[in-house]
Amino acid sequence: MELVVTTSYQPTPDQEEKARDWARWLGVEYVPRRRESLSKIAAACGARGVLVVRQEGPVLVGEGGEELFFHPGTALLRLRNLWQGKGDPLIEAMALAPGESVLDCTLGLGTEALVVSFFLGPSGRVVGVEKVPVIALLVREGLKVLASSSSPLAEAASRIEVVVADHLDYLRTLPEESFDVVYFDPFFQQPVKAAVNLAPLRRFGSREALRPEAVREALRVARRRVVLKERKGSAEFARLGFREIIAGRRARVAYGVIVKR
Repeated sequence: MELVVTTSYQPTPDQEEKARDWARWLGVEYVPRRRESLSKIAAACGARGVLVVRQEGPVLVGEGGEELFFHPGTALLRLRNLWQGKGDPLIEAMALAPGESVLDCTLGLGTEALVVSFFLGPSGRVVGVEKVPVIALLVREGLKVLASSSSPLAEAASRIEVVVADHLDYLRTLPEESFDVVYFDPFFQQPVKAAVNLAPLRRFGSREALRPEAVREALRVARRRVVLKERKGSAEFARLGFREIIAGRRARVAYGVIVKR
């Protein structure tokens, strides 16, 4: 068994109900929490991870005790940069204008989607596709909490649509030119050493390489351009047909762009 769901100690009735609902949605076992540690619960069920319903939101705890939960990450810092007119590398790579639409095919924890949603404003649209159901749940619930807060990102969070699907399958269901920009941010095939905060996400997330057919479908679905984020100097750009590369001189990452003529 990959996963079980439980609560923190002395849960409220609402937390217990959420735990049962999320276990049903994920198709996994709900384990009532008594005095057992999370590691004992996981071991008893043969699970690789435990989804814990806490007051502040769901947390996915791995075998080694590492925790994965929704947080805005660097979105607030990037938001300040936009306010101060410093720009944002992703927004520039997408060449976005307020009110446009973006399909984020690799949602992850949603940091990029938050920045894009904020920039696009109330008339914009962001759809985030996440293949791993438990990660989609973490983000969906986290966005709900953020949307109800006083954060500058609250409105941006409320506008993000989370879709649980394989992005290639989802792309194939869409009409031609139905989004202005289609974006890919897969796990780097050679991780950036400094990005240790992504280790829990790498453990639970889908680490398969981006498929060329997904890029072809993205080009069909995009009205203006397809953008790929990868490690600077990565061979993935050439393998997937991205010839135009945007990267700062000191940046660790780069953006590959295919512009539709």
